[in-house]
Amino acid sequence: MPMNPSQWIDVVEDKFNYNLDHFVIPDHYQDDVKSILIPHGLIMDRIAKLAQIITSEYDNERITVCCVLKGGHQFFSDLINYMKKALNKQGKTLPMTLDFVRVKSYENDQSTGDVRISWTEKELKELKGKNLLLVEDIIDTGNTMKKLLATLEKYELKSLKVASLLLKKTPLSCGYVPDYVGFAVPDLFVVGYCLDYNDIFRDLDHICAISDVGKEKYSV
Repeated sequence: MPMNPSQWIDVVEDKFNYNLDHFVIPDHYQDDVKSILIPHGLIMDRIAKLAQIITSEYDNERITVCCVLKGGHQFFSDLINYMKKALNKQGKTLPMTLDFVRVKSYENDQSTGDVRISWTEKELKELKGKNLLLVEDIIDTGNTMKKLLATLEKYELKSLKVASLLLKKTPLSCGYVPDYVGFAVPDLFVVGYCLDYNDIFRDLDHICAISDVGKEKYSV
């Protein structure tokens, strides 16, 4: 069952609009972002809490934690590090296996509607009977994740959950809400903390709103 929205951090643009001069922004991105929505320190504190919540809901059975590449890999890495120290329902550390899947659905700032998954049929069949936790960077319309879950549900997993750092508040949402959410963010195209715009901005620590200058400069 998904987290109650009261457990999310709701990022409201006019309240979470940090001055760029107050934080370190790489020189090569100075004109490419218009605001900082979530500073890096706040991201890390929130991930630590998510790790506690997630781990506490599992028993002693091993879980497979799967990173949705590419954008999810920094969240995945930090989440795993915190989960290693967290305790499960029995007050013990949680055995984990790590996996990775590549899912592609974006070009520029628009979803193509075509979802491509990197797992082979053999790899999908090997998921049978496993407890799978998918780790994603952002749920936008939700269409990509719904299609991915529909594929995975054919392979008889024991359990299937999704943790997403961000959930976008967009009128284009299909209504899908992941099991675990870090922040609910405004309907903006956000970059940083490995969220990208055509593979740019992954080296930016904070989560920011891209500027029109940045969109034009890095469009393909």
